[in-house]
Amino acid sequence: MAAFPPAARARRAGLAGALCAALAVSPAACSGDPDAGTNGVGKLSAKEIETKARTAADAAKAVRVSGTLIGKGGPYQLNMRLNADGGTGSVTSKSSTFALLRIGDALYVKAGAGFWKQTGGKSGAAAAGKLDDKYVKVPKKDPAYAQFRGFTDMHTLLDGLLGLHGSLGKGDRTKVGGAPAIQVTGGDGRGGTLDVSLKGTPYPLRFERAGGAGTLQLTEWNTDVALKAPDKSDTVDYGPELPAS
Repeated sequence: MAAFPPAARARRAGLAGALCAALAVSPAACSGDPDAGTNGVGKLSAKEIETKARTAADAAKAVRVSGTLIGKGGPYQLNMRLNADGGTGSVTSKSSTFALLRIGDALYVKAGAGFWKQTGGKSGAAAAGKLDDKYVKVPKKDPAYAQFRGFTDMHTLLDGLLGLHGSLGKGDRTKVGGAPAIQVTGGDGRGGTLDVSLKGTPYPLRFERAGGAGTLQLTEWNTDVALKAPDKSDTVDYGPELPAS
């Protein structure tokens, strides 16, 4: 192999430096340090990364959770914006869609007539016209209250969805929505995969649930969520219990 003379080597080194500057590549690309310019979380153990991600999520004041969950009844789409006082968004399954809004303890569900006919049996069919596309206040004593509220409670929802199973390991460095991230896997990926941000606060950015049970995106951390009670003209107080089959 031919050796380059000193002058040629100097020119090559200068060219490489110029390319790094001209292309505005990250320091890591030219330094060889994959953690250069990051929050340093990538250097930690898998357990430490998961702990930092959970700590960041617990301290957050707001988040958007969206994606697909697969339950016993099949897949459904979740799209919720949440804060410490409540949340707003929608849940869509193969056969129905309903919107949720919670402000403090006041919880509302909004859906079309088809939803009430399908879920409420004879009483739902009878009331479907009245409830169609209205915010229906869910009574606290109704069995559905706790279930619906779970979708609108930020920390309850995150705690229930973000669990990894099995021995923790560090996975690949990835990008989620353009943001650099590092993966933490449970059981070599069979127990779920969590992508944690390598920029700024180490928030969870994406979670693939164990057993192929869905993938969630976690975005808009600490972005204010404006929650406003619906107008009285758009609200129905059905009574002590919602229609039930």
